[in-house]
Amino acid sequence: MAERLFDEKNRIARRSRVREFVFGAMDGLLVPLGVVSGVAAGTGNIRAVIVAGLAEAFAGALSMAAGEYLSSEAETQVQQAEIAREQREIVEMPAVEREEVQQLFEHEGLTVDEAGAVSRILERHPESWINTMVEKELGLSREVSTSPFRNALIMGVSYIIAAAVPLAPYFFLPLVVAFGTSLILTTIALAVIGYVKGRLGVMAIWKSVLQVVVVGLASGAGGYVLGTIVPSLLERAGR
Repeated sequence: MAERLFDEKNRIARRSRVREFVFGAMDGLLVPLGVVSGVAAGTGNIRAVIVAGLAEAFAGALSMAAGEYLSSEAETQVQQAEIAREQREIVEMPAVEREEVQQLFEHEGLTVDEAGAVSRILERHPESWINTMVEKELGLSREVSTSPFRNALIMGVSYIIAAAVPLAPYFFLPLVVAFGTSLILTTIALAVIGYVKGRLGVMAIWKSVLQVVVVGLASGAGGYVLGTIVPSLLERAGR
């Protein structure tokens, strides 16, 4: 039974890593799609599209990885500080913490006597007491469930892999053909991500696929519109 419980924790941790990969890949598809679509429409120069796409892919991957690392590290530090504070309070103010435990269990539906009994039992087991306070009062876990470096690596790698999808056709095909192929490949990739996202979450799979595809195509359409309108406006302003 205990082994099964730990297997469940590991399973959830694996799902969390897949979730990070999915969200990194979504950004890696959407942003480069908008960039290459806009540059293709605005310049008609396939070399400019490739240069802009590569620059965005690598800059975006580094930016996403750095942002994920800093945010994960900051979150971990804040959580560790809160857990350390709770541990100090249990040592320095045991009576107050014992009362808090009782109130927490009363709030969950236990009677006063039952909550008091649980509180007294936990007081005799410091590790369980600390775990209970951290989880029930702070909503945290003492187990380190995240690695800033791992999160950053997953985010950066997933971003740059996904960014290759809308960009790859421009390396092998003429501009007009590459543009349509890029949209088709990106749509397929978005549908796959939507499927995985639906399987991981509570949303119906078809809704998840539709949501991700619509958002992705809207991003590409936005880049295309900006790429055609802005250059013409600048050209008129320069006259």
